[in-house]
Amino acid sequence: MRASVRFALMLSMLLLFPFQTKANEKITADIYFNRAGVKILSGVTNVATGWLELPKNIVIWRQKEKNSFVGFTEGMLRGIVHTASRTGSGALDLATFWLPTVPSPDPLYIWDDLYEESRYYAFRTSE
Repeated sequence: MRASVRFALMLSMLLLFPFQTKANEKITADIYFNRAGVKILSGVTNVATGWLELPKNIVIWRQKEKNSFVGFTEGMLRGIVHTASRTGSGALDLATFWLPTVPSPDPLYIWDDLYEESRYYAFRTSE
């Protein structure tokens, strides 16, 4: 019994420390400052224009659905979720601009592709 408790304790202590992973690229000063600038700009822009996800998703889902009421309703619901997601990811990018990661939303700005539904990725180090 005592040995199994000791083993479980050793295993849990081992899992408390994160494993280090090697990044795919060497972060130089140019890459760091470029990514920090892009994250600040995209963060401010996405916080300010996050509300545009609502009409964008209404248009996207009305084109996908044959029934316009269902398309409008689904577009409205998904638009609310994407509005919160884009605004939240913009705030997260603005708060963590000093980390050399790629900004969260894809497409980066709402106007980059108006007919594509947005996706959000957290803390990518490369594209």
